[in-house]
Amino acid sequence: MMVPQRKTSGQSASRHRDGRHSYAEHQPMQKRRGQEMRHSIKRPHDNKLRFIALGGLGEIGRNMMLLEYQDDIIIIDMGLQFPGEETPGIDYIIPNISYLKDKTKNIRGVLITHGHYDHIGAIPQLIGKLGNPTIYATPLTAAIIKKRQIDFPHASKLNIEHINETTVTKLGVFSVRYFPVMHNIPEGIGMEIETPIGIIVHPGEFKFYYDRNNNPVGLEAFKELGKKKPLLLMLDSTKSEEPGRSMPEWQVEENIEELLRNAKGRVIVSTFASLLDRLTQIIHIADKLERRVAITGRSMEANFAIAKELGLVKIKKETIIPIKEIGKYKDEKILIITTGAQGEENAGLTRMAAGTHRDVHVRKNDTVIFSSSIVPGNEMAVQVLRDNLSRQGATVYHYKILGIHSGGHATRTELKEAINIIKPKFFLPIHGFYYMRQVNAKLAEEEGGIPAHNIVVGENGQVIEITPESIQLTKEFVPTSHVMVDGLGVGDVGEVVLRDRQALSADGIFVIIAVVDSQTGKVRGSPDIISRGFIYLRESRELLYHARQLTKKIIEDATQNMHPVNWTWVKDNVRDRLGKFLFQKTERRPMVLPVVIEV
Repeated sequence: MMVPQRKTSGQSASRHRDGRHSYAEHQPMQKRRGQEMRHSIKRPHDNKLRFIALGGLGEIGRNMMLLEYQDDIIIIDMGLQFPGEETPGIDYIIPNISYLKDKTKNIRGVLITHGHYDHIGAIPQLIGKLGNPTIYATPLTAAIIKKRQIDFPHASKLNIEHINETTVTKLGVFSVRYFPVMHNIPEGIGMEIETPIGIIVHPGEFKFYYDRNNNPVGLEAFKELGKKKPLLLMLDSTKSEEPGRSMPEWQVEENIEELLRNAKGRVIVSTFASLLDRLTQIIHIADKLERRVAITGRSMEANFAIAKELGLVKIKKETIIPIKEIGKYKDEKILIITTGAQGEENAGLTRMAAGTHRDVHVRKNDTVIFSSSIVPGNEMAVQVLRDNLSRQGATVYHYKILGIHSGGHATRTELKEAINIIKPKFFLPIHGFYYMRQVNAKLAEEEGGIPAHNIVVGENGQVIEITPESIQLTKEFVPTSHVMVDGLGVGDVGEVVLRDRQALSADGIFVIIAVVDSQTGKVRGSPDIISRGFIYLRESRELLYHARQLTKKIIEDATQNMHPVNWTWVKDNVRDRLGKFLFQKTERRPMVLPVVIEV
């Protein structure tokens, strides 16, 4: 259970403004009458609530949004996005907080909906740059945030306050109440945000829980919100295209238990380390069936430790064993839980399938369960992983074969029900690609009865202004370009670096090294060539001969007619002309790197 907290107060509002305004919202300066005045003049954004997403719109992940009213700002979530093919070599991507750089004194707090990395993963890099505002999170979410912070010893010390469904958080002009929602990690919350213009509802990421008669349970909070006539509802759009209802968790549990009960040998289960509900569910099943559980994978072990510390897992002491001790028990008494369901290169299941795991080698009669869906872009990696496991005699199950996974996002049917229960005046679809959000918007209009002019589909960085009478997209955009984390570097990998990495991965690299006599300008000997990912040198001797001759000619012509020699110009000339020559001969564009050494 979450621990009740006292009401909290935000900082007093700062009077700093940065002068930004939307394209058509100029208002004449006039005295305020009949009320206590913070300022003596009326400013462009007075009486308008500004919504800005710094990430999470037009993508999956990097969730971070803010609400701004005059001099008060609250932030909701601060997540990362995992890299794709267009960002080779990147660890992950975080939001761009340039807009908040001069507004840190206005930030009243950071509200976290749940403990998945796409909602908390950017905290170590960003919280200090934002003035280290207080983070409001449930005990479990706070524990995950603190655990991650340990990996960043130079990051700011966090200020975290626990929240639950009885907490009321006062943050400047905002007053926030919380209600529990079901996701696929415990202690997911939704937010009822009272603002000067009306109530804003953000249910976080949720799905409905169903009993054994397929009736939704626990909708009281949604019904109570509907009675308050909220001004605006934001809804996650990740599964807006998926028909029907979410698979009940009790059904997933029954299916996994049936697999474990009938398995003749070891069972290896792979899922996301962040799916704490699934992790605890599987451990309880194993405990019931008297299988010993070995957990492998750093993130999986860390999350299990948190779940155990908070009392989410209650099992017999002897159930959990070190991975090194699995050989001491009969195969039919072993359950291994590991990371790697997405085919990640160095994850536990991938190493098991490749035969490189130190403690586990896949063998006949093993049952492997993938208890997660596939993240878009990982399809081929997962297919290769399944092939490798099957070749070694394992029986493989995944969610398309059997109901052993239920996502944490509301389906089309559940979104429609939420809209009709809450009945907002305005609707704003969030989280997901544009098409997903457009589908969600159409659902609100056609099934929820919300007029089209009361629905907006915005973009990252686009300022949305809301009053009691209207919601509208403005032409004002704030910076939301990707900030990439690569090793210890944050934001030092830009578009040029990515373009180079993409070029290297597509056509390789061609390095030509020429030694030049500084007195005569003549190239000594024959230039050396290094080729990686472009051509096989031994089979391209004629091409290499002509490349060497062309390089010598370019260098010697330049040195004969240029005094003093501009070596930068010479190398650029070699790069351009040699690049054109190689494309003419191969129709490939390797990265050409000329190296000129004077002796």
